Amino acid sequence: MSLGSGPSFSAYNAWAGTSSFNGNMTVVDKVPPEMLFLVDSHWYQFPPLNPMWHSLLGFFISLLGFISICGNGCVIYIFSCTKSLRTPSNLLVVNLAISDFLLMATMSPMMTLNCYFETWVLGPFMCQIYGMLGSMFGCASIWTMTVIAVDRYNVIVKGLSAKPLTNKTALFWILQVWLNSAVWTVAPVLGWNRYVPEGNMTSCGTDYLSTDWVSLSYIWAYSVFVYALPLGVIIYAYWFIVQAVAAHEKQMREQAKKMNVASLRSSEAQATSAECKLAKIALMTISLWFIAWTPYLIINIAGLFAPSAISPLASIWGAVFAKANAVYNPIVYGISHPKYRAALYQKFPSLACSPEPAAATDNNSQGSGATAVSDEKSSA
Repeated sequence: MSLGSGPSFSAYNAWAGTSSFNGNMTVVDKVPPEMLFLVDSHWYQFPPLNPMWHSLLGFFISLLGFISICGNGCVIYIFSCTKSLRTPSNLLVVNLAISDFLLMATMSPMMTLNCYFETWVLGPFMCQIYGMLGSMFGCASIWTMTVIAVDRYNVIVKGLSAKPLTNKTALFWILQVWLNSAVWTVAPVLGWNRYVPEGNMTSCGTDYLSTDWVSLSYIWAYSVFVYALPLGVIIYAYWFIVQAVAAHEKQMREQAKKMNVASLRSSEAQATSAECKLAKIALMTISLWFIAWTPYLIINIAGLFAPSAISPLASIWGAVFAKANAVYNPIVYGISHPKYRAALYQKFPSLACSPEPAAATDNNSQGSGATAVSDEKSSA
């Protein structure tokens, strides 16, 4: 069957908006000659993307980059210059903000530039650098969120029996996060898989289309240790956190009943139960994490088992969803923190991010709204 014929090819043209292109043109045509050795033969069967997609992708990535740099920069600034926020647990939050800040500060400009030229124009070396930066900062963000979940598990579930997190311990885990990220980042450069242009030819990532065992083993190992394992730990931690807080709330209701009072809490606190608050936070955290990183996993696995299902247009979504994670992390782990909101309001009142009255009593901050619940629990 010729390249420009067949129902599947026509359907792709219709979806990608490329019906006006000559059937002999491919998405690889604009790739500089020095980059061709990195391009998998799979991409030669697809016509060029409609320039509209490149324009939309470039605009969206630049917008995400601006919001992420401002949001994470603000988190770093507030946590660094506010003495009451300099706790061991908040070091993890700052580390997450730093990894997300660097992710978008380094990658967004490069991808936006390539979208303008509708192909990768920065050469093979920068393709490797781009892939390494994405792997390094993405992995660091994933495992930092995992360590934050474990820290909250120790505080809320284990309570007084848990070993308190100290600055030294927090810095140790942050070091482990970056060392772990470095291992997965350098491996493709040393021959375990490789960094190649993705289907849209405006970004670079790991090679999920090669069928040799070396490449396949990296994709499987990466999927397990940088996706499945962190997700499992996060779900495990929040599952028992919600259960522990629910059990605590039950005990408080029973105690109130024995004391012949409606509740041991104020009417304002009764309006939203602690387990309800924490369940919402846990669900939001897990859902956003799942939404951010699952598209990349699907693309990688599809590349192993059904490469025909991966088109240049489909390859865009993994980068978009993963980079969007760097935008809402400051909201989940920063703005939801009561004392952070108070400090933000104090330094930038024009943002109208007024603090909750309860923020002043938050003496055991853990980096998000989940902490407010744990503080409520510990003070009861």
